[in-house]
Amino acid sequence: METGKNYLVGIYEDENTLVNAIKQVRQSGIKIHEVFTPYPIHGLEDVLGYRRSRLPIAAFLFGLTGTTLALTMMFYMMGIDWPMNIGGKNYTPLPTFIPVTFEMTVLLSAFGMVGTFFVVSNLKPYGKPKIFDIRSTDDKHVMAIDLANNYLSREEISSILNQSGASEVNTRNFD
Repeated sequence: METGKNYLVGIYEDENTLVNAIKQVRQSGIKIHEVFTPYPIHGLEDVLGYRRSRLPIAAFLFGLTGTTLALTMMFYMMGIDWPMNIGGKNYTPLPTFIPVTFEMTVLLSAFGMVGTFFVVSNLKPYGKPKIFDIRSTDDKHVMAIDLANNYLSREEISSILNQSGASEVNTRNFD
């Protein structure tokens, strides 16, 4: 008995063939797990039906956290914890806080986006990546289909991949 996840992997030689194949496969009702290409293909995310990334929202929230933290820290330190009379000026002069506030906003936004990207992409230091075909980093385009998420049989999906222009169709099992 097989354990783990079973994938059907279609190998394509050309990006135009791949884009047309994605359209055919999606029209036949097959759910595509992921597509791997050796270089970025313009418009591929639209063909795959991906939604727009929510990473800018996370960046804004992390930046807002950095701004709030910086202003709170400086108002507390300069106004409450250790007020200093510098040249007879106000204890909490807002214009002098702007550079530190900007730097904390950028710092927390950048660290937060990197952390969010790692979590969302499931990139762990102890994780083992799923490599469907090593040639996807060189010159081949790879379409992976999770057999458990589709109602068609392995043979039917394999036939559809071959008809769509796949040069090879392989089965991969990950434990």
